[in-house]
Amino acid sequence: MLLDCVAFDERHADQLLDVQDSVGHLGVISSASVYCDAQGRTLDEAGQCGFPVFPVPIHEDHRTVEPGPQTYSTRKAAIERRILDGARAKVTILRPCAIHGPYSKHAREWWFVKRLLDGRTRIPLAYGGRSRFQTTSTQAIAEALRFSLSSDQSQVLNVVDADAPTVAEIARAIMDSMGRHADLLGLPDAPYPPALGATPWSVEKPIVCASSVPSTTTYAEGVGRAVRWLIAATQHRDWREVLPQLAAYPARHFDYAVDDQALATAGAKHISI
Repeated sequence: MLLDCVAFDERHADQLLDVQDSVGHLGVISSASVYCDAQGRTLDEAGQCGFPVFPVPIHEDHRTVEPGPQTYSTRKAAIERRILDGARAKVTILRPCAIHGPYSKHAREWWFVKRLLDGRTRIPLAYGGRSRFQTTSTQAIAEALRFSLSSDQSQVLNVVDADAPTVAEIARAIMDSMGRHADLLGLPDAPYPPALGATPWSVEKPIVCASSVPSTTTYAEGVGRAVRWLIAATQHRDWREVLPQLAAYPARHFDYAVDDQALATAGAKHISI
């Protein structure tokens, strides 16, 4: 199998098709962001068009956006379509969600890890900490690839952890893995995207996926590897150098003055897990 983890547009799909006869099995990392709701809305445009309303869970045969160059999601859909339509070899399309694991340049876990390392004892969470944005470990991706080898057919597979934790449950898992703890305060609901308590998983409505691949490891069981790596990798380096994709987010992740403002919000409630 040849696996492309950085395919971002149709040109990359064409590169894979060019070598398919010498490989025999093509694998491509796509994204669960290709799914759209009944009104055609995706996470990409949620701030402008309204947050998508998906079934819980989303199965692999759910509607996707039309292929095109406009957004990350439409480009991923274009890759999928080009490879599935043009391949003579077997194809496995993987649709992970919020990926976590060592060596990620986009480690969402840092949002909590840094706060705990900086000694923050109270952490505000948008939407009461109830947001569910499906997580996917790098281990689950490897398991999905092994699963795909057992079939002679091309497949499109969601890739997920064995659970879909809330943001509050994600926080608790990270705190437990570090042996550090902080109080979590849930904020009242606000229009998307929230201005206060906005973690990288904070979504207005749930995005939870089901997979044809048997999932064996929960988020809490798998996240420790990522947390340990993050602590070691940032010990003597600026976190922005270690996590350039996370740093490129259009958000100030660690503005603690904003956190303090959020903690004083009327209606903020302690979250017990």
